[in-house]
Amino acid sequence: MEELLSMTDEQLVSGYSNGNNLAFDILLDRHKQAVYTYIYFTVHNRELAEDIFQETFIKAIVTIKQGRYTETGKFRAWISRIAHNLIIDHFRQKKNENTVSNDEATVDLLNNPLLCDGTIEDEIVRLQITSDIRKLISFLPDSQREVLEMRYYQDLSFKEIAEQTGVSINTALGRMRYAILNMRRMAEEYDIVLTM
Repeated sequence: MEELLSMTDEQLVSGYSNGNNLAFDILLDRHKQAVYTYIYFTVHNRELAEDIFQETFIKAIVTIKQGRYTETGKFRAWISRIAHNLIIDHFRQKKNENTVSNDEATVDLLNNPLLCDGTIEDEIVRLQITSDIRKLISFLPDSQREVLEMRYYQDLSFKEIAEQTGVSINTALGRMRYAILNMRRMAEEYDIVLTM
């Protein structure tokens, strides 16, 4: 085992193609975090990321077992390229499934969300996003929360906010900027998705 751990990726690929399954386990352990992270941050969906991650390594296994691996010295780049291509394939397929043609019409009636009734799922997602935003706002410093609430919930201009809070317009703008940056940071940190 110690000997395998000190091997290069290429030596492990060679060992796996010659029947040493443990060699592939080490390759997987060595690269799984980087590959999964890349996939997840591209697709923003855990289940989809796991599916594509599994497909990536299955494709790698098949390619190596068939003796078609030729990327000497570039295993990580190769496995990442497989993942990238599978992501592209997924989105192409999804796009094709969702395409509806109404070329003859002068107005696009089929794909206009303003003319469609929202689904119950859309409403649930919208309510969840609203709830998440309110929670994030509650964690902001008082000065940032005050400006954000005045701007978005009371629909005040930055001039009005500055007058009511007794600060300059630049200070009000700065507080708003930091409020948004802090909310984005918290959303990323706690894996909260704020879009539909």
